[in-house]
Amino acid sequence: MFRSRRYQAIPLVFFAGFVFLVTFYPYPLARTTFLLASSLQSECYSPIPIASEHNNANANAALSYKSTTIPDGAHANGFTIFDNLYLRNGTLFVVTANVEAFPAKEAILSAPLDMAAGRENLPTNEHMQFIDPREAKGLLGSQPPLYIDDLTVIVYDTDQFVGHYYHWWGELVLGFWRVYSMLGESDLAFPTRFMLPFIDQGRWRDDAGVNGPLLRAIHPSLSVETLDQWKDFIKLDRTVVFNRVAIINRQAGHRHPLARKYSKMIAPTMELEPSSNFWAPLQKALARNLLGYGPFSEMSSKNLKGKNLKSKPKPIVTYVSRQTAKQRRLMPKDHQDLVRGLLQLEKEGLCQVLIPEMERMPIKEQVEIASRSTIMVGVHGNGLTHQLWMPSSPQSAVIEIFIPQGYLFDYEILSRNMGHQHYAIWNDTVVTYPIGTTHKGTNKPPGFQGNNIPVHGPTVIDVIRQRLSAKGAGDNNSRMMKHKWVQAGA
Repeated sequence: MFRSRRYQAIPLVFFAGFVFLVTFYPYPLARTTFLLASSLQSECYSPIPIASEHNNANANAALSYKSTTIPDGAHANGFTIFDNLYLRNGTLFVVTANVEAFPAKEAILSAPLDMAAGRENLPTNEHMQFIDPREAKGLLGSQPPLYIDDLTVIVYDTDQFVGHYYHWWGELVLGFWRVYSMLGESDLAFPTRFMLPFIDQGRWRDDAGVNGPLLRAIHPSLSVETLDQWKDFIKLDRTVVFNRVAIINRQAGHRHPLARKYSKMIAPTMELEPSSNFWAPLQKALARNLLGYGPFSEMSSKNLKGKNLKSKPKPIVTYVSRQTAKQRRLMPKDHQDLVRGLLQLEKEGLCQVLIPEMERMPIKEQVEIASRSTIMVGVHGNGLTHQLWMPSSPQSAVIEIFIPQGYLFDYEILSRNMGHQHYAIWNDTVVTYPIGTTHKGTNKPPGFQGNNIPVHGPTVIDVIRQRLSAKGAGDNNSRMMKHKWVQAGA
């Protein structure tokens, strides 16, 4: 009994001692508590480094700026890949002892102003400077720079053209990826971020709401940073190093002779020769992340619902109709005749025909239709940009309907990049060009944007028959058809 009471009194003694210490000696106790907490924190928590692995104890003394390079010569007017490109107070700096090894500044970028006839928008030292390594420390500062790792894409443009499905994907992204593919790396990393330094938040998005979701689907962790984030770097008054960065600029692209000939900023990239399937990584990523299956070899064994098929599916012909659009519509009777002809092909068992209203469909369904199509038909318009997600094959083709004598290169260039044969239809005349030739110049005759564009349905149907037949598939020089053909290019 006594022992039990004695042990019960021990906690009371300790408690009384603790109250005495807190009352008469608060500072030593607080210091002991702080040291204990600090010790625990040092074991459980490591603070974020100021500039990752690039910093060291003697950074200021040993600071040097690496020379800027263009890896593997990855450049075409308006599309340039840099390693070790520097940014300070809004100006880009190329550090090099050999300026002659680089393209002219105006072939890389322009002053960030809207394009207009007669306005050159030539870049100045405010936008980009070439500096000798011996000058670098004096101009870029003696403090260690801030490093941006991974791949960054800087769209050095205003919002004049970027908010459009074709201009964003069919020119900016496609042109960038074509140049980027010249690095020859077997597994190219996707960009970690797009930076739009002269565009307000949201102004890069298209009215159809396609640009942003497709970026996220292809690379879910990708970020898009706009004017505000660019200003943040300027306010820091520190040098920023892009370990690898692509600079894209529309007007620089248009300064190239090919771009002036075709009126397309992407035209200079067509002088490069990447692998024939250079675009496949983006197609496969989109199919895998958005549709839940892929690559394309797996798609051929599934139907549009993603279910396995026991037999080989029929090729799909997709007619992207513009009959509900505000402009560039077919004559109503010609549209109806074309639809009847397409349905007759389906009735004969030659193909499956889809006539979707893309603008009213969820993005997932739009991409799924495109990714399964073999032939895409439509009047010149934004919907033909979906051919980017259509797999290449000996039968794949894009049939673009113009008002007679009208011609623009938008979707022909996309077809050549994707490996699809392109056909322009001028009512009852077929206009197509083998590799190495193309149409002479652009033309927008009266009625180009009108709503009474004629088309001879049987002409379109015969092109489809030829592409899908075993005899005609892949024969881009065929003159078997009874309709007028034009195949001589400039």
